[in-house]
Amino acid sequence: MVSDAGSYAPVPLDLIRRAPKVLLHDHLDGGLRPETIIELAEQDGYAALPTHDADALDAWFREAADSGSLERYLETFAHTVGVTQTADALRRVAREAAEDLAADGVVYAEVRFAPELHIEKGLDEHQIVEEVLAGFAEGQRLAAAAGHPIRIGVLLTAIRTATHSRRIAELAVEYRDHGVVGFDIAGAEAGFPPTRHLDAFEYLRRENAHFTIHAGEAFGLPSIWEALQWCGAERLGHGVRIVDDIEIGADGEARLGRLAEFVRDRRIPLEMCPSSNVQTGAAESIERHPIGMLRRLGFRVTVNTDNRLMSGTSMTHEMDLLSHAFGYGLNDLQWFTINAMKSAFIPFDERLALINERIKPQYTALRAVLAERMTERPVLL
Repeated sequence: MVSDAGSYAPVPLDLIRRAPKVLLHDHLDGGLRPETIIELAEQDGYAALPTHDADALDAWFREAADSGSLERYLETFAHTVGVTQTADALRRVAREAAEDLAADGVVYAEVRFAPELHIEKGLDEHQIVEEVLAGFAEGQRLAAAAGHPIRIGVLLTAIRTATHSRRIAELAVEYRDHGVVGFDIAGAEAGFPPTRHLDAFEYLRRENAHFTIHAGEAFGLPSIWEALQWCGAERLGHGVRIVDDIEIGADGEARLGRLAEFVRDRRIPLEMCPSSNVQTGAAESIERHPIGMLRRLGFRVTVNTDNRLMSGTSMTHEMDLLSHAFGYGLNDLQWFTINAMKSAFIPFDERLALINERIKPQYTALRAVLAERMTERPVLL
């Protein structure tokens, strides 16, 4: 707890809610409302839900995901994918995701999903992408009307355990002027290195297209190294295991290995998702999450939700956890937010406009509010 408002921690929760946020790593099928899952299951005849009580279903997802295993964590998606196999369902969940994120103060989000997971009832991948884009457009209009404007870019994800990545990459390029801003691969990491999809990444690079890669979550440094040096990833999805290349000496000083040094010096963004990383066993706890050390060492760290339903989280919740665990104040939260905005897959001038016209002014206003509160109720320092 220090004297200037920007560094005061923990930041009051109401101010975190009001703070502008930028989200780079959020899965559409990991953020459904429990009530929506139940309604869609009833409409579509999906009979595999563990319960039809919304509160109980919400709790079930969090408990099932809290296993310490990425593979077990991924099993929970059978239900959210199972109820999103129609055009109406896809449009609805995209619309609701936009509204939910905007209500949480998110001003820019990149939301990812895998078209190949939604073809079970006859939709083709073009229809799937178009319905999701239409849902996001509708959600953005509704959010703006409610006083919470948000911009959403879509990432198309290929499943790394399958063989369709080139086709999904081509789809991302086809729709890049219509709301799709990039490409990703996701799924079980161990045994499925990113180089299995090298053809897709080489195609994207030839097309000057953006992409991120899930790497360094359930598997270590080789996954990160391949994603960067073989595949050319612009960002790392999670990237938590980069700490395996950092040694803390007896003098307390950090010594970076060649790969960690490369990631830091090249300003490669790390899409870190603290609550999710604890659930999947990539981090021991929020307090011991590598984000603290990586932030101190100057890595380009960003804060993300990953799967809001499975982790029972939001951007407000993630920032609140970090503010308490590491003593982060408004200055730190702004730093994370600007890191993310700098790293987004939209044009530079548009990123800059969001930073200068929304993010910085709103954080300045929040520091003024906090300073006024501190004046009214002085604290011992």
